Amino acid sequence: MIDFSGPNGSLEFFGVHLLGVTPETGRKVAMTVAVLVIVPLLGWAVSKLIKLTGRVTSRRAAFWTRQAISLLVAVLVILMLISIWFDNPGRLATFLGLITAGIAIAIQRVITAIAGYFLILRGKVFNVGDRIVIGGVRGDVIELSFLQTTVMEMGEAKGEQADSPAVWVHSRQYTGRIVTVSNAVIFDQPVYNYTREFPYIFEEIAVPIAYDSDWHKSEEIVLAAATKHTVKYTEMEKGAIEELKRRYFLGNENPGPRVYWRLTDNWIEMSVRFVVPDHGVRGIKDAMSREIITNFKAAGLGIASGTYQVVGMPKLQVAISGENPKNPPHATAAPPPA
Repeated sequence: MIDFSGPNGSLEFFGVHLLGVTPETGRKVAMTVAVLVIVPLLGWAVSKLIKLTGRVTSRRAAFWTRQAISLLVAVLVILMLISIWFDNPGRLATFLGLITAGIAIAIQRVITAIAGYFLILRGKVFNVGDRIVIGGVRGDVIELSFLQTTVMEMGEAKGEQADSPAVWVHSRQYTGRIVTVSNAVIFDQPVYNYTREFPYIFEEIAVPIAYDSDWHKSEEIVLAAATKHTVKYTEMEKGAIEELKRRYFLGNENPGPRVYWRLTDNWIEMSVRFVVPDHGVRGIKDAMSREIITNFKAAGLGIASGTYQVVGMPKLQVAISGENPKNPPHATAAPPPA
């Protein structure tokens, strides 16, 4: 009833020849399973062996080592499966043509995501550990796969709080959410990188100063606080700017702390501009703000705030109509002068 007696040794079941079910097919299936199990296990063993040797110490080097092993495993698996199932080049070309056409239609976004992965690697768009904005998500890249980029989300600074998605942390610090973004978005949206090539950013603190205050003393205090807390980053940043100028068309930029004045209806706004690293900005600005307030108080200076002055009110006329509790005194407003 069941026998491998059909054409080419195919399985015969109650006289019905089952197409393609042959001992040769069974061997190929067994070899396929072996390849899908053994090759990934070898890749995992190589990763563990490299980790145990301790030669890869940095996070970035470890990440790229894992990426290289994953790519090598994927290439080996694909080549071995093709060798197992296609011994005729003509059949392989026909099969690949049909498969390519079907894949191009069915999984366009997946193909785009994989293409984005290789563009990220080749084009140096970002790296693991970089602080970026991708697909509307701000944060640090903690993982990169063939299809997705995983980001540890951070909050939004004041100038970014109107952007979506809204978050509850009002500074560039972690929110605790891990977000995955398709690699395909790099073809449709810009990627903002806080870290690549230049691991510093320019920041500002605006201090309102009353018009009747000592403006120059206020500027000295603000500038001294910025210089004290950011001068070391300024010195480190000079070399990075020179490297950017060497590689790209970049104009001159003064990295040192500087105070800019702006006149408003209520006060003089002094904005101090300075350089900080891409991480730890909130702590630096907190230390500067504390020092500015302390030194302002010691110098007898104050920070301006919005106030309102009442310049006049209508006259009031009070009419007393006796002591009858049913007719209590009442006030009427005199008409305003013509």
